[in-house]
Amino acid sequence: MPPRISVLIPAFNEEAQLPLTLASVRESFAEVGETAYEIIVCDNNSTDATTAVAQRHGARVVFEPHNQIARARNTAAERSVGEWLIFLDADTRLNPDLLRATLRLLQAGGVCGGGSTVRFDVEKMAPMHSALMGLWNTISVRLSLAAGSYVFCLRQAWEAVGGFDQTVYAGEELYFSRNVKRWGRERRLRFTVIAEAPIVTSSRKLQWYGQWQMFRHILGMLRPGAHRKRENCGLWYERPAEKK
Repeated sequence: MPPRISVLIPAFNEEAQLPLTLASVRESFAEVGETAYEIIVCDNNSTDATTAVAQRHGARVVFEPHNQIARARNTAAERSVGEWLIFLDADTRLNPDLLRATLRLLQAGGVCGGGSTVRFDVEKMAPMHSALMGLWNTISVRLSLAAGSYVFCLRQAWEAVGGFDQTVYAGEELYFSRNVKRWGRERRLRFTVIAEAPIVTSSRKLQWYGQWQMFRHILGMLRPGAHRKRENCGLWYERPAEKK
């Protein structure tokens, strides 16, 4: 019997992060007692050992040559077989409580997809970072918009809306949330952001960029059309070491 759930992880040069992420997926599924799942890592044209590391830790690997998060997500989904899709970032750790809540919603019916609130893997953050995270979580829940670090949906919904928008290099999860929400509304299905079990994601960008650098990045993305050009989306595609 094919797996019912597909965990799909886009990855560009993520050899350091993948072992913990993949372990968190296996441990979470084991704790909730679910075995009918697959893990697919989409190597998004990495130059490090992403593929080898993913395979060594039990994931199936597919390849997407065009370096774009939306394409990597869609390529992974195209090669998957599950009727329920979970998109997880490569620097993000799944936890049993969130997985349990997600599966409970999907099993009960009534939802077309959703996401979760987010927290970083550090206890203390700079005031601006903390404020931005709190603001995003409030917006996410109230407007039913999933953060890219964790998105789940019915395969039928992903197919119906044409997957993630490949005309944008950042923010594709927001368009996807809106499109799936609209599709679900027509079928009386909800798009739900889970607040009681936040996904935990890496704080590495907070270490790479100062508070004001992050703020300038975010302001820059508010320019019309900025997210449609890769060169404007360095926060998602570049790392300090790669600029030197």
